[in-house]
This record gives sequence, structure tokens and C-alpha cells, in this order.
Amino acid sequence: MIPLRDTIPARYYPLVTHVLIAVNVLVFLSQISYGPRELQQFIVTYGLVPARYTSGEISAYFTPFQQVFSLFSFMFLHGGFLHLLFNMWSLYIFGDNVEDRLGSFYFLIFYVGCGLVSGLFHFALNAQSTTPVIGASGAIAGVMGAYFLLYPHSRILTLIPILFIPFFVEIPAFFFLGLWFLMQLLNAAGAQAQQAGIAWWAHIGGFVCGMAALKLFPLLPDNRGENGYHRSSIRRKKSDHLQVIRPRGGGSEPDVHETLRITPYEAAAGATKRINVPWGFHNRMYRLKIPPGTRDGKVLRLKGLGRDDDSGNKGDLYLTVKIEQPW
Repeated sequence: MIPLRDTIPARYYPLVTHVLIAVNVLVFLSQISYGPRELQQFIVTYGLVPARYTSGEISAYFTPFQQVFSLFSFMFLHGGFLHLLFNMWSLYIFGDNVEDRLGSFYFLIFYVGCGLVSGLFHFALNAQSTTPVIGASGAIAGVMGAYFLLYPHSRILTLIPILFIPFFVEIPAFFFLGLWFLMQLLNAAGAQAQQAGIAWWAHIGGFVCGMAALKLFPLLPDNRGENGYHRSSIRRKKSDHLQVIRPRGGGSEPDVHETLRITPYEAAAGATKRINVPWGFHNRMYRLKIPPGTRDGKVLRLKGLGRDDDSGNKGDLYLTVKIEQPW
């Protein structure tokens, strides 16, 4: 299952989320500039190697600063492009909403704290391991744990490839994230968990930390005001690029109707959206161009996206534009 987007729009621009993504990408570009030998040394130095803290012979090769710094730096390293891509995509989907709720300042502390706890959780269960642990997965698992509690009834548009055919399904967030957490538990308990080279317990520790830390949030100074010091003051100008359209129509009419919501900025400047139209098992993705100067109430006609009539001909989908600021 590949998550594509959630259905909860963030009100504010997720500044810290985007900065974290940029930092991870920049560090990865730095990684691939090294040769194989230098890269291995780089990962051992800045990754989390549990034996560095339990073996005097190994710890002697590192300075006290390196020992402390690696507890944080490991969460910005990645083992390959796909590893980076999956982590950053998950952070992009879930991070904006959690940052929106916590505020940018607290979200940064929350993210780094979950990453640290995930590393310590792995360390506690693998104290003698000489295998470096790298990746933002533990910190992002914490974000997912917070999302699990904050938005359990949100829906995650998910790509499920079946026999090379892409199917798009909306899955409740509590089910999607609950299933993800269950898979981490099963993999961690499996006999081959250590052989896979994946820090499953770091994922579990991060997820649990995210849920626990969220419970402490009400004890912190309130930063939820409109002009709160800790919150990004940049309001989003655009709605989500990918939207789910659920057509509706009366009786057996082949033509169907729905509302497309866009922001005032998008109405003035124009926008390009990708819409998912769920028709049973025939869900498809379409590209929709919204021209500049679009007015409220304008109707966009998408030919052939309606129901089949008695003759087997396709009706049309009519989208009525609704201009609003949804946050």
C-alpha cells in the first residue's frame, strides 16, 4: 500500500516539515558524493552504532562530541534513494497536519525527540550491535503515531497495485496506521527481523513515543492562537493538488455532478489539479486544468466521466467550482 494523500487540509504552511525534507535531501546528496570507502566511514561516524556506547574498544575511536552527535545525526542519513523517497513522502503526507496542530516550534522539538527515542529504543534491545542504524523512519513513525491520535477518522488515499493495475482506495487513517504498526510488530518479532537490516524496534519506539508525547502537549504553553509565537504565520494559498471527487447524480441519469473547492488564489491565478474519481473498482486519476480568472459557480465539464447509459454510452461529469478558504 502506497499512501498518496490524506483528506485533512492544513491551515498553515508546514515550514518545519518542508525544511526537514530539504535537510534530509541535502544530506543524502552529500552522502552520494563520497566513494564507497569514505561513505562507509561517514555512516559509521554519524549513524547510530549501539556497540559504540557499550564497547570501550570501539568507543575509543570516537570523540565525546561524535558520540553525542550521532544520537541525532543518524535520523538524517539514508541508505539509498528509495529509502529517502519513502520516508520523505510519508513525512510530507502526515507532517503538515501534525505541525499544524502542534505549531512549528513544538513540532521541531517533537520530531527530533521522537527520532532520539526511537534510536534509544533500538539501542536498548540491540546494545551489542555493530550495524549502523540510519534513517528518519523512527522520527516519522512518531509523526504517524501523533496523526493516529489526532485524526483517526481522516481518510488516506492509497495506491494498491494488483497485477500491475493501480487501484486507488480511501482507507480510514486509524486502519491504515494501525495496520502499519501491526506490521512493524510482526516484523520485529519475526525470526528474520535481524537479518533484514531494518530497525523495526526503532519504528515501534518512535510510534509509541509520538502518541505518548502528544498526551503531554496540553501541559505546554498554549501556542494555538491565531498569531501564536510558535506557529508559522504563513497561511496556505492553495488547496491540495490531489483531490478525491465523489460524483452524484439522480436516478439513472448518465451525467453526474459534484463540487470542486479551490482557494481564492487558485481562482485568480489558475491551477492544475489531479482528481481521483472512485467508481467502484474503476477508480482512475485525471488531470484537471483550472483557468485563471475562474469565478465562483463556474461549471467544468469532463466528458466521459459519468455513468453508462442504457446504450453503453458514457455520461459526463460536471464540476461546480466553489471558491473558499477552507482553513
